[in-house]
Amino acid sequence: MPSSDQKITKDRYMLIPRTMILIRRGDEYLLIKGAPTKRLWAGKYNGLGGHIERGEDVITAAKRELFEEAGITADLWLCGTVIVDVNEIGICLFIVCGENASGEIQESHEGKPEWVKKEALSYLPVVEDLPILLNKIHSMNQNDPPFSARSFYEDDKLKIVFI
Repeated sequence: MPSSDQKITKDRYMLIPRTMILIRRGDEYLLIKGAPTKRLWAGKYNGLGGHIERGEDVITAAKRELFEEAGITADLWLCGTVIVDVNEIGICLFIVCGENASGEIQESHEGKPEWVKKEALSYLPVVEDLPILLNKIHSMNQNDPPFSARSFYEDDKLKIVFI
C-alpha cells in the first residue's frame, strides 16, 4: 500500500523504532556501562541496542547493534514491545532477548559491556527502566509470547504498564 493510502500526516502520533538487547547467561545479563562521553546515560548500566535503520527488521537491527557495541553474536528473539510515550513522537522499543553469546566482548564508543548479576541492579547506577524490564523478562523463555507495554511519566514518576 503506498504511503498516500496510509494516512500518514504530521498531526498523527509517530514512533521511532529502537531495540534493547538483553543477553542472558544464567543469572547474569550482558549490560553496557555508558561511556563517560555519552550525552544520555553516561556511567549508567543499560541494555545494548539502538535505532533500527531504514530497511532493517528488528532482529537484524539487534544483531547489528550487538556486534557494534560488544563485538559478539547470540541467539536472539523478540521478548516484547514497549511504547515509550515521550511527546508527539514516541519510541517503539523492541525488547530483544538472547542467549548463547559467542565471541570476545569488546568495548565500543558507546561504553563497556559487562556481565552483571541480576541482583547487582539494586546498587549499581542503572537506567531507570532497566530493573523493571529485566524483572519482566527474567523468567521468559524463547517460546513465550512477547509482552506488550506502555511507558510514561505520571507525577514525575516512571510508570510501565504491561498488558
